[in-house]
Amino acid sequence: MASSTSQPQVITCKAAVAWGAGEAMVIEEVEVSPPQPMEIRVKVVATALCRSDFNAWLSQATPHLFPRIFGHEASGIVESVGEGVTEFTKGDHVLTLFTGECMSCKQCTSEKGNICQVLGLERKGVMHSDQKTRFSVRGKPVYHYCAVSSFSEYTVVHSGCAVKVDPKAPLEKICLLSCGVAAGLGAAWKVADISKGSTVVIFGLGTLGLSVAQGAKIRGASRIVGVETNSEKSVKAKAFGVTDFINPNDHDEPIQQVVKRITNGGADYSFECVGETAVISTALQSCCDGWGLTVTLGVPKSNPEVKAHFSTFLSGKTLKGSMLGGWKPKSDIPSLIEMYLNQEIQVDEYISHNMPLEDINQAFDLMKDGKCLRCVIHMPK
Repeated sequence: MASSTSQPQVITCKAAVAWGAGEAMVIEEVEVSPPQPMEIRVKVVATALCRSDFNAWLSQATPHLFPRIFGHEASGIVESVGEGVTEFTKGDHVLTLFTGECMSCKQCTSEKGNICQVLGLERKGVMHSDQKTRFSVRGKPVYHYCAVSSFSEYTVVHSGCAVKVDPKAPLEKICLLSCGVAAGLGAAWKVADISKGSTVVIFGLGTLGLSVAQGAKIRGASRIVGVETNSEKSVKAKAFGVTDFINPNDHDEPIQQVVKRITNGGADYSFECVGETAVISTALQSCCDGWGLTVTLGVPKSNPEVKAHFSTFLSGKTLKGSMLGGWKPKSDIPSLIEMYLNQEIQVDEYISHNMPLEDINQAFDLMKDGKCLRCVIHMPK
């Protein structure tokens, strides 16, 4: 518990700690340091398991970043603020942000980008300000993940890696707008700018792909083709706007040929939401010549280099990457919250499971087996 003194003190709470790559997480008593200058400490209310958490947990590439607390798609309430923080006060409702917005760098002041030069994607497992952790277990430092680490009852984030939200919005639902759902909608609206009457093909129908489908449907796409090896997802996909479902295992010919045939020469837009670079090539080949646009959103588990024949681009096709759907996180996410409150976008429907922190390993098993969309982890009240 926190001290009653005016200055924030160390908090001891429960967190799911991964001690090694692919190892089952252990619910540990962790010490969470007070927020340092320009940081806030957040009492996590709800956090969803994202594919990025799963892939990073499995990865053997960063053994030096264990023990570690994963989780980044989260909502919570500000418990205390560090020196210099004026934007937040105790009791504010917030979403955490895995990529921040400092508001003053070249990227933040331009309308063209959203990759903050100061608070961009954190890969070192420590805080931006002093390159140290805010977690420890029995005196041993515990590393952060994506500047958030929300599989903990309390966490510390830079004030630029959180956004204040309308307290009327249910925190146990809108946590999905801090990553997956927002990323898919933004890819459809901001990155691709899907036009009415167009054809769309989406590779991978997890939360990310289905969010792209929702965005395409809202934009008035005439045909939305979903490509997915798990046929159980076909019914759910239709609820988000997918008009045609293709399981590659049901076809003898390359899937791009199937897509080209049913879209009269290729889709106007294709989206790679699997996290496999080989699928990017297939997505490019599924687009039409002249103006076909492929957007890649997935984070690959291996083989990070993209390969494509030069003739693909000579034919007029374009490949674009997308981070958080192109949204400037602090500036743009509140508008999505407002759309949710006005029932203009679906969010609740992506939540397939709700469970307590103690069942975090079950959530990882569900994702491994392809049995969930989003598992929302609820912290003790």
